[in-house]
Amino acid sequence: MLFYLFKTWSTRYSCLNVFHYLTLRGILSVLTALFTCFVIGPVMIRKLSAHQIGQTVRKDGPESHFVKAGTPTMGGALILTAIVLTTLLWADLSNRLVWIVLFTMISFGAIGWVDDYMKLIHKNPKGIGARAKFLWQTVAGLSASAFLYLVSPAPSETTLIVPFFKNVAIPLHAWFIPWTYLVVVGSSNAVNLTDGLDGLAIMPTVLVAGGLAIFAYVTGHANFSSYLEIPYVPGAGEILVFCGALMGAGLGFLWFNTYPAQVFMGDVGALGLGAALGIIAVIVRQEIVLFIMGGIFVLETVSVVVQVASFKLFGRRVFRMAPIHHHFELKGWPEPRVIVRFWIISFVLVLIGLATLKIR
Repeated sequence: MLFYLFKTWSTRYSCLNVFHYLTLRGILSVLTALFTCFVIGPVMIRKLSAHQIGQTVRKDGPESHFVKAGTPTMGGALILTAIVLTTLLWADLSNRLVWIVLFTMISFGAIGWVDDYMKLIHKNPKGIGARAKFLWQTVAGLSASAFLYLVSPAPSETTLIVPFFKNVAIPLHAWFIPWTYLVVVGSSNAVNLTDGLDGLAIMPTVLVAGGLAIFAYVTGHANFSSYLEIPYVPGAGEILVFCGALMGAGLGFLWFNTYPAQVFMGDVGALGLGAALGIIAVIVRQEIVLFIMGGIFVLETVSVVVQVASFKLFGRRVFRMAPIHHHFELKGWPEPRVIVRFWIISFVLVLIGLATLKIR
């Protein structure tokens, strides 16, 4: 909205032309979302506490987690609210890709909100149930995938790019829809599995969003994409504003979520943010790079799969507890040590992902 306002006024006040620059709007989106979280955060935490929307703790989990019982959760609604408001303010709303990303994040966030609501308000430990959750994720994921396929006319927009190899690209054609669905749903659930310690999931999410913001900018710029020999996707640069909003909102939420947390993200935040990262990676044609930059999310997911498979097939556990962050806790690592070390790993992985821009 502010984008259009300044665009209209720029005909009379030439100094307002500066707001046409994508980089400036990206920076302003970070600051706007951050400030929004600082303003809304305390109010939302008080409301959640007043309605006794508190975290439940696994009985088989680390003993240090028992003190977290009752901490307000569903704080992810704060993140999504800040992202949506900021994107509406600073993004070019005529851009179809912006709306696809917003739809994906909001739809998956809504699924998480209902699941959290059922668990915390209706005291149903299963929430909406695994089958119902997967069904609605499938509906939302396939809807976003199909729409993105239909509005992506250029073959390069539906081609799988393999990083580190200059001339390796796989045309997906109609297979783009199930591939996108897998990336979005997988990313959504991977972030959700990672959200088990104070600030553990949100900082890697912010770092990955920063990496994807750079990819969005160069992918949507004809000269840069040509120089770097990556697909040019018209309009993809505008996703930089959304990524900036995600980074700002994530950092603002971390202010309250850092150890010891005053509020938890809940499924409403984890599912929505994970899906957003997935659909952005698809738009900028960097799905495999997402697996690299989001390696922490991949590790957490794989640890759960390995643990379940090993127990069902051989009757033994590979890890003391899954997801793997609990394994390190049970080995004696203090929670802050696990969190910060995972952050460091995530930072390194994002740098490796960015290196694929030049190492080909």
